[in-house]
Amino acid sequence: MDLTEFNAKPGDLIEISRVLYQHWALYIGNMEVVHLTTPGGDVALETTGKVKREMIKKVVGHDRFKVNNLLDEKYPPREPYIIVKEACSMVGQELWYSLTSRNCEHFVTDLRYGKAESRQVTTAAEIGGTVLAVGLAAAAAAVVAYWLKDDNKEERSEERREERRQPRRHPRRHYNWQQ
Repeated sequence: MDLTEFNAKPGDLIEISRVLYQHWALYIGNMEVVHLTTPGGDVALETTGKVKREMIKKVVGHDRFKVNNLLDEKYPPREPYIIVKEACSMVGQELWYSLTSRNCEHFVTDLRYGKAESRQVTTAAEIGGTVLAVGLAAAAAAVVAYWLKDDNKEERSEERREERRQPRRHPRRHYNWQQ
């Protein structure tokens, strides 16, 4: 989205597409946003974040962005003036930041809906769960194959024993290796 086409209303959530993740901010009007950011703006597992009020152009940079009130169908949004007032009152505060439980998306959804949620974390957990399930299924298949292989090994061993019990058609040749 181009800033000239930008038509957010105060209290709207802004999703900014970074290279490997989405950064989230809350639009407060006059082309300004409030957002939770980490030192240097880098992704961190856990650290102290800072609530900032900045021009949307500075936060977005050259990245793609859009209005995305992603949980409006799940939760009713709070009144815009309450959302903006609470967001502005938090500017300058240092808050605990955790990639999995208290990131920028949690921050803005808590302001808009009163519920701190992150679809990025939920999606990552689902993908991780799927990968784990596929891995467990593959491991189970390997165990079953191993058991079947061992069952076949028993059958083959039994066949070899039977062959040994039968007389040989050709006598064994013994060589004297010391000559």
